[in-house]
Amino acid sequence: MLRSPPLTVLALLACALAPVAKAVTPDVPQVRVDVTRRGDDWQAVFDFDRELAAWVFPRSALTAEGGEPWRSGSWRVDTRGVRLQRRGSYDILVADRGKLPRQVSVTFTPVRDRLQGDYAPALVFTDGSVALFVAQFDGFPMDSPAAVGKLPSDLNNQMVPAAELKYRFRDAAGPVMLEGRRTPLAETTDSNTYVLFGGTRPVETPDMVGILDPQLPVWIKDSLTRVVPALLGRYAQELGRLREFKPTIMVSWGGPTPGVVSRGGSVLHGLIVMNYEGSGVLDETVAQRQQGLWFVAHEAAHFWLGQTVAYEYARDAWITEGGADLLAVRAVADIDPDYDPRTELNRSIEDCIKLTRRHGVASARDRDEHRAYYACGAVFGLVAEAGSGRSFYKFARELIENSRADGVVTRAEWLAALDAATRKPALSRDIARLIDRGVADPREFITDLLLRAGVNVAEDAQGIPRLR
Repeated sequence: MLRSPPLTVLALLACALAPVAKAVTPDVPQVRVDVTRRGDDWQAVFDFDRELAAWVFPRSALTAEGGEPWRSGSWRVDTRGVRLQRRGSYDILVADRGKLPRQVSVTFTPVRDRLQGDYAPALVFTDGSVALFVAQFDGFPMDSPAAVGKLPSDLNNQMVPAAELKYRFRDAAGPVMLEGRRTPLAETTDSNTYVLFGGTRPVETPDMVGILDPQLPVWIKDSLTRVVPALLGRYAQELGRLREFKPTIMVSWGGPTPGVVSRGGSVLHGLIVMNYEGSGVLDETVAQRQQGLWFVAHEAAHFWLGQTVAYEYARDAWITEGGADLLAVRAVADIDPDYDPRTELNRSIEDCIKLTRRHGVASARDRDEHRAYYACGAVFGLVAEAGSGRSFYKFARELIENSRADGVVTRAEWLAALDAATRKPALSRDIARLIDRGVADPREFITDLLLRAGVNVAEDAQGIPRLR
């Protein structure tokens, strides 16, 4: 998320980063991390079951503004003979001599700074409540500090040494909230979530738990408390109730910074986190309301397409990202009668045309064109919707129900579902072509694909198909 006052910026950190793959061996280090707040004092204690040469923090992204390591100014190692240092792309704990002791204590200040391509370490609420990102304490061992400097900056699809971690959280002032439940001692092995310290009162409905900053602009708070439950209820009705969790949404307020319009957020397992900031969001506009609702609708759709079921390989991200885009468009149109879904879907059609000229959707990640997964996935969803004569909700629900057992929707399964729904195998063959290698003239190819599926489009003056 970027912010450059006095420029007006709309910022979104969208979907979750992949967890680091850790090599499993029979005897891996066992690590417990105890995080405690006592008034304004925060402490994290790392208990290792053995001495280690170095402890690496994989979530070591630089700050969005300034490009600096964020721990260096906010973490202080209290254990004698141990220091926090930077090696390559990562912060590490290392001993002055020899190996780390079996217990290391750190005093820290929660950091709300935005990071480059990762979640904020903390959400700070105006009533003093703080939500900590658990994964900031995640780590793995290395045989030497020097070896850390040789690690690649991107650990996705890389194997690193394993460790088994358990996280525990306490607040001297009262219970903490984890996964929608308040408890005096919160424990988890899942690092990809936030834990809330403080007394912010939740807004709870049958379909969600909301943690909303009390100083949020009134219109934002009213919209979230009124519309988000309706949105999640709509998804539950159309896609089936979530069986593993009740979704939680946490929204903090960064204040009315002059010249700024900022809405950032992301989705984690069972959780949406957002932060609003800036003078530009103090007053409601139709565009602000609809953009905020669409963002929540897209991220919430991932509770079904992305968490209940996921894709098999990163190249198949069009299944969940494009599917979430189309579900969001349909859900917002159901809830807000002033919303015109054609605007967003026409943008998807146009972008898919731009991004599939002689290049397949599957390789979009390699050429840094991630937008192809969203845009073309939504186009493929339109084909499924029109070709089957049913809403995309129904197509998505069948995908989810048929894949609940293993939690994965493969490309082959998606295309087979399209064949079964439309009885037009030529549609899936053409989509497979766009996925694998693209086409020489995507404008003509995609226009023809949409028309054969029955999507109501007409070419504009530039020959681009537009929904009518």
